[in-house]
Amino acid sequence: MVIDPNILSYSNIQITIFAGIVAHTFGFFFFRRIGNLPGVAAAGYIMPTFALSYGLVYLIIFLFRIDYSAFQASGSLTLSILWYFGLSILSRRLDPYSLAVIPGGAVGRLEEIGGVNWHWLASPDIIIDRVNGVVADLRSDLSDEWERYIADRALSGTPVYHVKQISESLTGRVEIEHLSENTLGSLNPNQAYLKVKQALDWVAALFILVVFSPLLLFVAAAIKFDSAGPALFRQERMGYRGKIYEVYKFRTMKLGAPVGDEKEEAITKAGDARITRLGQFLRKFRIDELPQAFNILRGEMSWIGPRPEALVLSKWYEAELPFYRYRHIVRPGITGWAQVNQGHVAAVDDVLEKLHYDFYYIKNFSPWLDVLIVFRTIRTMLTGFGAR
Repeated sequence: MVIDPNILSYSNIQITIFAGIVAHTFGFFFFRRIGNLPGVAAAGYIMPTFALSYGLVYLIIFLFRIDYSAFQASGSLTLSILWYFGLSILSRRLDPYSLAVIPGGAVGRLEEIGGVNWHWLASPDIIIDRVNGVVADLRSDLSDEWERYIADRALSGTPVYHVKQISESLTGRVEIEHLSENTLGSLNPNQAYLKVKQALDWVAALFILVVFSPLLLFVAAAIKFDSAGPALFRQERMGYRGKIYEVYKFRTMKLGAPVGDEKEEAITKAGDARITRLGQFLRKFRIDELPQAFNILRGEMSWIGPRPEALVLSKWYEAELPFYRYRHIVRPGITGWAQVNQGHVAAVDDVLEKLHYDFYYIKNFSPWLDVLIVFRTIRTMLTGFGAR
């Protein structure tokens, strides 16, 4: 095989190299930001993040009809993925994530969090090398010896974390004791991103409705054929800023099925007998949610956000859970941080945990968290996780 010595002088090769550098840089940036979010097995997101960055860059090149080498582009993507997979495997073997824990206060709950090598310190005289940080309950009454230990570790360059901070970053939940700036950082999410996100939501919803209209019509016809009743299900739900709106979904339940009170009717239980044969399939792969694109066009919903509850359930949760209404500070979503981590829940205790996930999403409201939720939603749709 003879390699042309002047190959680098070809314009299409130069464009491909430049595009590869840009795509790799964006992929690295996306990967680092997503890898810092809680519960992320970084290696599992190498392929989707780099596929996204390379796909966007070469889509722009394709739309502008710029000549490039497809072989060189695919080779660059493959090498990027293999390189970071190798680094990920090597770093996990050589430098597993380790944290030293100072006794006292609320640090005992850290034992329930896996994926970390916890080193429980018994005395301030113990110095553990090669840890990624030190964790302490900085609100507890620590002894003078432990205070000096913390100061020495900080001066030596070792990060010192408050137990609540490290718990949030590892679990993806914000456990609310009282609504305050100390808990949420800022009570209002990023307003600029709220507007940008709404615009992107609107464009994506319009695209889905136009491109997938034949599929939507086919599903509607299949529902009418499968069971008596309308193809669409409508229900009042609590939405953005506490406003009530009507949500649209494909109907997945039989009409006139016997239920208890209004609250029980709004709760979907595991193996619910009211769900039709087709409805089980639509729910498993979240196809029943697609008509909510109309709600997005009307500005009532987003693709990503806290899941809206039926009005009767929302009022019940508000009566039982403090600050439940705060989740309405962002638009409700078809998918969200709680959905991809927890699935469908209805009991008050489970909803409290769901609220912790929702508050984490609001506190860390950003495009990076939304991208991670998109990746996990795709996995959820393929596996049917959390569906009822």
